[in-house]
Amino acid sequence: MSGAEPAADGRLRCPWGLSTEDYLAYHDTEWGRPVHGDDALFERLCLEAFQSGLSWLTILRRREGFRAAFAGFRISAVAEFTDADKKRLLADAGIIRNRAKIDATLANAKVLAGWDQGELDALIWSHAPDPATRQAPRGLGDVPAVTPESTALAKDLKKRSIRFVGPTTAYALMQACGLVDDHLADCVARGGGR
Repeated sequence: MSGAEPAADGRLRCPWGLSTEDYLAYHDTEWGRPVHGDDALFERLCLEAFQSGLSWLTILRRREGFRAAFAGFRISAVAEFTDADKKRLLADAGIIRNRAKIDATLANAKVLAGWDQGELDALIWSHAPDPATRQAPRGLGDVPAVTPESTALAKDLKKRSIRFVGPTTAYALMQACGLVDDHLADCVARGGGR
């Protein structure tokens, strides 16, 4: 069970955040911080789906390519993508060229374009567990891959025709977007970087 470890600056952090500068910056400034807004959450939902089966570092290093390819993840813009856009995406070396994941992203944008403003935000955040009921993880072994809340979120999204989001992907989304704080108990970034 690996606990928080010192970084080059001597401050304790989650061990996964120490392997590269990319991870360290993401760990310290973004992961576990609350994300709101339909387009911002759509981006995270898409990136978590693209990450499935791959290293998060692969996605993180191609994030700007994804943003360029998918019109900044503006739901209204992606919902208008055509077959020509799909061909362009399948040829774009700046992203992960997985047909099923691209298809899911485009289909999800079309579904979400029909939702009311703020509806995706409200749905996702309705699954945030009460922080008072969660203990801070002491080590990586204390961090789950799936929770009842992530299972319920995945089920709700699927029921509303959102594709490529199972309970594990939903939990990764919850961690990345601050619905849960899975920074280790001794990590400097726990609770937003106190």
